[in-house]
Amino acid sequence: MDLEGKVALVTGGSLGIGTAISLDLAQNGADVALTYRRHEEEAKAIAEQIKAMGRRAKECKIDVSDFGEVQNLVNQVIEEFGHLDILVNNAGMNWDGVIWKMTEEQWDAVISVDLKGTFNFIRAVAPIFKEQKSGKIVNVTSINAMRGRFGQSNYAAAKAGTIGLTKTVAKELGRSRVNVNAVAPGLIETDMIKSMPEENKQKSRAETVFDCLGQPEDIAYLVTFLCSEKAKHITGEVIKVDGGQYI
Repeated sequence: MDLEGKVALVTGGSLGIGTAISLDLAQNGADVALTYRRHEEEAKAIAEQIKAMGRRAKECKIDVSDFGEVQNLVNQVIEEFGHLDILVNNAGMNWDGVIWKMTEEQWDAVISVDLKGTFNFIRAVAPIFKEQKSGKIVNVTSINAMRGRFGQSNYAAAKAGTIGLTKTVAKELGRSRVNVNAVAPGLIETDMIKSMPEENKQKSRAETVFDCLGQPEDIAYLVTFLCSEKAKHITGEVIKVDGGQYI
């Protein structure tokens, strides 16, 4: 995919899926601004890898749930890079618990990061993409948004909201030639699942038709495609990358 001259903003780009997306976009020609909240050293290391490819890169510390911070960051990226062409909303968190034990804090934290954070960035770039009559937005959701998962009512609700947001924004920005899509991973082998009980990981693996979990790069390759002109006639879609886990 030829993304030469494009500028991408990837949220949650310092670890796991976000890292793979940031690197693959850069490998295909894009300059990349990536956000992080806590993992500063990891974010700096990814930015250095991107620069070593001959691309421009910037690591940005931010709370994605803060509307004002997000607006300011988008403006800063455009000021530094000159323009913005791609937004990948990947930043997310989970804080599991069954519904009868879930606290308000657990609910609010996940909704604020996973759903409001996605809204914040789309809201910030929408007027820009609308005016320039071009842009690519890819939101990372989850197969659990479509099927639910025991102990993840907050996460599933936030990711389901992301699907509704994706489809609505695709309609609203379509006349401006902006593509808006979502990618729905199954269980992917990242640092996030290291603390997951082995029994649960094996259960998820058994749900796949390939008898294996996905890798971050499996998500990144699809995201890069959706950000390219090869996907110019695709919008409003939610594409599962789960090795058949959902079926």
